[in-house]
Amino acid sequence: MAVHRRGRRKKKKTAKVNKKLIYGIAGGSAGAVLLVYVGVALYFSAHFLPNTEINGHECSGKTVKEVEDIFKEEMKEYSLTVYDKDGQKEEITSEDIALEYKESKDMKNALKEQNSFLWPMAMFFKETGEVTVDLSYDSGQFDQRVQSLKAMTAEQLPPESARPEFNGSQFIVKPEVYGTAVKPEAVKEKIASAIRELKPAINLKDENCYAEPEFTSKSSEVIQACEEMNRYCQANITYSMDEPVVVDGSVISTWLSYDEEMNVTLDEGAIKKWLEEFGDKYDTLEAERTFTTPTGKTATVSGGDYGWSIDEDTEFAALKEAITNGETVTKEPAYYVGGTAASHGMPDWGTTFAEVDITEQHMWYVSDGTVVLDTDVVTGEPIPERATPTGVYVFKEKALKATLVGEVDPSTGQPSYRTPVDYWMRITWEGVGFHDANWQTAFGGERYKIHNVGSHGCVNMPVGKAAELYNLIEVGTPVIIHN
Repeated sequence: MAVHRRGRRKKKKTAKVNKKLIYGIAGGSAGAVLLVYVGVALYFSAHFLPNTEINGHECSGKTVKEVEDIFKEEMKEYSLTVYDKDGQKEEITSEDIALEYKESKDMKNALKEQNSFLWPMAMFFKETGEVTVDLSYDSGQFDQRVQSLKAMTAEQLPPESARPEFNGSQFIVKPEVYGTAVKPEAVKEKIASAIRELKPAINLKDENCYAEPEFTSKSSEVIQACEEMNRYCQANITYSMDEPVVVDGSVISTWLSYDEEMNVTLDEGAIKKWLEEFGDKYDTLEAERTFTTPTGKTATVSGGDYGWSIDEDTEFAALKEAITNGETVTKEPAYYVGGTAASHGMPDWGTTFAEVDITEQHMWYVSDGTVVLDTDVVTGEPIPERATPTGVYVFKEKALKATLVGEVDPSTGQPSYRTPVDYWMRITWEGVGFHDANWQTAFGGERYKIHNVGSHGCVNMPVGKAAELYNLIEVGTPVIIHN
């Protein structure tokens, strides 16, 4: 029993010894772990933590000097691939521009900023950092190399903006054209930036180094300009001449323009010029006309106050308004007062008219193309102050029992003549007209050349023929007087 007790006592004593040993071992292990933890932390105070990447380079466990050596080596091998707009590439090497790594405090600061006591966590989480790498290169060599790039030495064709273009029926957007011209300062800036960041490649087109058109086919300014120009071109103005003259989109399109900001303008000067040409073609007032007399003779006449005469100022306002409003209309152009004629075709006096042939001393009245009256006459004495004026006129007034009064004679202060007539048919406001002349003993031949037998400019007719003509004509009937 005693042994047994002693044995039990011994057992108790042994248990106490084992517990102390355990505590001792545990304490020693913790101290060792702490020592290792601190030791590794101290190591990473001079080395970058695990899973550290700087500027794309694996830097785990490396010192600042070792990392800098990586960048120095990289600098020696560095080259920048430059792509132009067509995908052609050129290399700019470190040797081309004397590129060198330049030590700075940034790398040391990056090491200082890391918490080395967090090294266990760094084993499981990747740390990516960006450090500004200081470098230097020869600016002269850099400029020379950039200037020698094919993109810089090629023909510099400027871009062309998208613009409105008339395709024969309407304005459409003509697409922009990208040229070959680069922006030199942009090229230098983008390449310098790429080198500072040690990029492997740069695309000049993607970096907006090429001169770009101000407007593209998607630019609202170009689209709106086309729409506005097409609104003008919707107008269709038809002038009823001998052959219709049409002002439509094909004509109006030539009067439209746009400025650098795509503001559309209707060219008033171009419209006026067109109207001038229109008038030159269709105005017959004072124009030379060639025609055939009732006797088959070919004659030419010019002058007078009869014929078409377009009022271009009035018609300009009307035409501009019609175009602006996009109107479709058929019309006559605006004419000056009295500036109209019977026909747009030549001769423009139509088929009803009076005609005097001074050389033949004969006159005809033609109605609807048929001679209904003709007679010998006596016209003005062929001297400047009495000659019957040639040209195309109209009968301006009719009067019965009129008194013709001549110009005042300075020597007497009285009119040179006062002559009563039964039938007066005026053709000029200066006093020339047709009338009966009962004082004439005969008509025709060359009597008009005899002094004081030839008239003062009027067309003298036998009384009966004058009466007949008076009843046939109307005010406004054309009169043609020719040699």
